[in-house]
Amino acid sequence: MNLSRLDLNLVLALRALLEERNVTRAGERVGLSQPAMSAALSRLRRHFDDELLARTGNSYELTPLGVALRDRSATACDLLERVFSSQADFDPAAETREFTLLASDYGAAVFGAALARTLHEEAPGIRLTFRHPTPSVEENTAALLSTVDGLLMPHGVIDGFPAVDLFQDRWLCLIADDHPEIGDELTLDQLARLPWAVYQRPYDAPVARQLSMIGISPRVEVSVQTFQLLPHMVEGTRRVAMIQERLARRAVRSAAVRVLPCPFEAVPVREAMWWHPVHTQDAAHIWLRQKAAEVGATLTGNGNGPGKAVSAERSAGLPLGRL
Repeated sequence: MNLSRLDLNLVLALRALLEERNVTRAGERVGLSQPAMSAALSRLRRHFDDELLARTGNSYELTPLGVALRDRSATACDLLERVFSSQADFDPAAETREFTLLASDYGAAVFGAALARTLHEEAPGIRLTFRHPTPSVEENTAALLSTVDGLLMPHGVIDGFPAVDLFQDRWLCLIADDHPEIGDELTLDQLARLPWAVYQRPYDAPVARQLSMIGISPRVEVSVQTFQLLPHMVEGTRRVAMIQERLARRAVRSAAVRVLPCPFEAVPVREAMWWHPVHTQDAAHIWLRQKAAEVGATLTGNGNGPGKAVSAERSAGLPLGRL
């Protein structure tokens, strides 16, 4: 494929046509007349040797290739926009732009809030947007990363992309404050016997992976898409959940629950910000990565900053919400 022979404006036309499935609306979207958009569709059909849009009655339906190209064309447009918006210099105090990060509610609450405070102070014109990762993050990592500025994700889920390490956290077990069967300690037998509430994603099931390594298959009663729902799914029940230590203080403030150390050596959370290599030399992105590293360092420290971990005595089963 010789890109120099391609008209990259056709990428915009392709995306509009496949998303609108209407020549007139697609033309209005990209600022082309109906005849000009029809001509673009003809060129695209010749290039791909496919109809792309097939007429069905009074409307158009996408061909199988059209369906495959719909997401790819959107990714290509986003990537082109980011390539041509790259900068050689970046002045955070004067710039106005948006950074988009993919993150779970845990990453957004623990790291994202601290990063947002830093940007509020140093770069008042910068907008920070957090979006939840899609289930396809493992299969289409490159395409996904090319359209955003970063992905907050622990090590062990994806690999092969540049990343900056942010902070480390450990897992604790979460139970109801008045759990009838558990005192000051949890046992492996109780983890195997009691029902569970879990944070579950199609591409990353941290609890199941942790427990499978010690031969336990959790009996899951409730599965949720946000970590911060777990306390409410445990409160007033016999359920057990696992939660990161940095969310433990929030958990006991939001529900009648307490935390206990895991009765096994749970693999720690090593949170990082991953990015696509296309961003590596962009001055704005370099600045963002530097700020991310600085914020991560404050979370790692033992001072009174936003990342101060729950102390050992408080994580040993005491009802933190009453302290």
